[in-house]
Amino acid sequence: MFAADELTFNSDGLIPAIVQDVDSGAVAMLAWMDAEAIRRTLDTGLATFWSRSRSEYWVKGETSGNSQSLVDMRTDCDADALLVRVRQHGPACHTGLSSCFDTATVQAVS
Repeated sequence: MFAADELTFNSDGLIPAIVQDVDSGAVAMLAWMDAEAIRRTLDTGLATFWSRSRSEYWVKGETSGNSQSLVDMRTDCDADALLVRVRQHGPACHTGLSSCFDTATVQAVS
């Protein structure tokens, strides 16, 4: 397990959190966390993030019911990004899709 003081936060005190559905393996979404959001997530078992647009904490599914139960949280080798593995309950994206990354916009050139 890592401690928040071992992580590299950006100048706003945030770290990107890649959220993965542990059952499907799909990347569900990208959100931002600070040390308090990490603590809240670990304490409650519910994915909690920092909203940059609203400047407040939000628990995924608090209003939609489409929650994310924490399975585990990992850091990358540089400790500047998190992988938050969750059990997804309902769609992850506010558009109703299972992932915020369900729309292909760029295709590899062969």
